[in-house]
Amino acid sequence: MAGASMKDIKLRIHSVENTMQITKAMQLVASSKLRGARMRMESSRPYLQIARRAIEEIAAHNLGSQPVYLTRREVRRRLCIVIAGDRGLAGSYNANVFKAVEACREDAELIVMPVGRKARERYARGSVEVLASGIDKVEGLSPAQCEPLAHEAMRGFREGAYDEVCVVYTSFASVLTQNATTVRLLPVEAESVEGVRRQMIVEPGVGALLEAFLPQYLAGILYVAACDSVASEQAARRVAMDSATKNAGKMIDDLSLRYNRARQGSITQEITEIVAGAEH
Repeated sequence: MAGASMKDIKLRIHSVENTMQITKAMQLVASSKLRGARMRMESSRPYLQIARRAIEEIAAHNLGSQPVYLTRREVRRRLCIVIAGDRGLAGSYNANVFKAVEACREDAELIVMPVGRKARERYARGSVEVLASGIDKVEGLSPAQCEPLAHEAMRGFREGAYDEVCVVYTSFASVLTQNATTVRLLPVEAESVEGVRRQMIVEPGVGALLEAFLPQYLAGILYVAACDSVASEQAARRVAMDSATKNAGKMIDDLSLRYNRARQGSITQEITEIVAGAEH
């Protein structure tokens, strides 16, 4: 009985050691990918800052006109562009994104445009209306791939198919901290512009300028959000695999202790049986 127990424990130790090798390898891969993802994320942000400043200037200084992309209306239908992960095994990374999406449907009917394999799988069940993005992989996403999404968001908003457009993604703060974030894309809101307000005269008009520039601006936001999401996913996976590796190490220590106790008990029992046999 003791021998069978020792065999089971030994097999379990071997199984956990194999799992530990896998989680350690995944941690190293995630660490390697994280470095590249962070560089890409940091290099994408300056363009967005300049573009946002230009949009705010246009929106804040237009001459009394109210282009459709600047007009707020009662939100009955909301489009959420959801950027989730390409794979699992990243802790609560994907779950936090989907929780943020659920918050968007509390006060309006929700339409989802999933970006990434996990988002597509999550909303393939038919719980909400889905607008296909055609993008199944977030890693390696280019600004050119984001432009069709921007055009579709503008078209639907302009035609009244939805009253608000948001993007839900994971913002990278640090290796240990990533936050599910919701950013409104449309309607564009002019925030406070520092410095002296200048009166701008735009030809052929603010609406035409926004129509020409907004697709690039929105595509830029989506691209930066995708870069943040990829870096966040790799960071979350690195932390999750590090935790799994440590837990596997603790489990091996515990199983090794149980194995040694079982082995000691088996040896003690054999000695006792030998001594008892010799006495008879």
